[in-house]
Amino acid sequence: MSAEPSSETSSDQPAATVTGSSFDSTAQFVAWVRGAAPYIHAFRGKTFVVGFGGEVAGGELAQSLAYDCNLLAALGIRLVLVHGARPQIDAEMARRGLEPRFHNGLRVTDPASLECVKSAMAVTRVEVEALLSQGLPNTPMAGSYMRVTGGNFITARPFGVVDGIDYQYTGAVRKIIAEEINADLDQQNVVLITPLGVSPAGEIFNLCMEEVAEAVAVAVKAEKLIYLCDAPGLLDEEGKLIEAVTADQAQRQFDAGEGLTEDLHLYLPYAIRAVRKGVSRAHLIDRDKDGGLLLEFFTHAGVGTVVSRDALFRLREASIDDVAALVSLISPMESDGTLVRRGRELLEQEIERFTVVEHDGMLVGCAALYPFSEDNAAELACLAVVPEYRRAGLGDQLLRRIERRARTQRLERLFVLTTRTAHWFRERGFSEIGPEALPQQKRELYNLQRRSKVFVKAL
Repeated sequence: MSAEPSSETSSDQPAATVTGSSFDSTAQFVAWVRGAAPYIHAFRGKTFVVGFGGEVAGGELAQSLAYDCNLLAALGIRLVLVHGARPQIDAEMARRGLEPRFHNGLRVTDPASLECVKSAMAVTRVEVEALLSQGLPNTPMAGSYMRVTGGNFITARPFGVVDGIDYQYTGAVRKIIAEEINADLDQQNVVLITPLGVSPAGEIFNLCMEEVAEAVAVAVKAEKLIYLCDAPGLLDEEGKLIEAVTADQAQRQFDAGEGLTEDLHLYLPYAIRAVRKGVSRAHLIDRDKDGGLLLEFFTHAGVGTVVSRDALFRLREASIDDVAALVSLISPMESDGTLVRRGRELLEQEIERFTVVEHDGMLVGCAALYPFSEDNAAELACLAVVPEYRRAGLGDQLLRRIERRARTQRLERLFVLTTRTAHWFRERGFSEIGPEALPQQKRELYNLQRRSKVFVKAL
């Protein structure tokens, strides 16, 4: 009646992935599309705010970004795009013989600089609109028509004098006219916002793209705020990508100044502030990663760093509503013999024994506890984690959760049966025993043909 655990290291097979511009095989193509389906359903009707600098707008991948935005819109995602133009402004100032001035990473905009800002912003906006308006038959945008809109959605105020520096026509966001943006989104328009704001007195102010994107995301209650930046995302001390981080953890890393590029130093505080103000997720994605938006949102692993107010993974006890997801989760491991096969009816009967782990509302791991109270022992069974998350520590979290459940029932030993993951359990304090040491009821059900190894751990 038991199922054997599939630990985090039980499989070396990667998920279906995109290689270049083609799929490795037809089977992987089908698997990728099917794997993306839950995300397509989850994101339809949700609002994404994408902020990107002038390096992206004028870069080699600007065309690809337009293609991906078109696809997101076609899938029913409400898109707000906020573009920057810092390199374009600097180039315009150089053309006019002017020297850019910055203080604490923020441009000081005098009257002459403001003229360059207006010129560069206008040209950049037109170029982005042109990219979004294509529809040639031999492109991914064939047959589409993206209605791109904009307007005076931002009321601005002067940034003022800081450290004795008068920022003049550099401004800050005073108010976002969210109802007008939402009205455009309701009509299936893509809203393109240029970071210029007007004061009630009619003055024009140069605004930070990153601040505008954050303010818009908060105002329209966006599901996601995305920044395309000059790094794969946040990196740990070993230079490895941090796939997910809470706002508090991100704040500590920012305060320590660890591994922050120029863009991350600018964008991270706004990403943190956005999730603390109600935006569900903020994402930091490499601007040089072709298809980064699609890979981040429609694959399990993603490619950037996601910032959330709370931890993305949530452990809880299973309910009857989880049965279908559990069947889908464990069936591949039953097919390859890693887990003992169990039917849907049995899962329904034993659902209260399961602990599950969710990621963004999807079940990505499970484990079950079968007590043998008369022997003061319990079996850990059906420990399974989907391949994409087997290096995220979920197996350890599930094990600790099962151990706590066993201790609350005053059980003294936890045993497992496994054919493929003996080393994983040894590394976590389990010792091998013979089948004859199993509780009698379990011993009678032991499958001699599988020759499973038995491990036990004192609680």
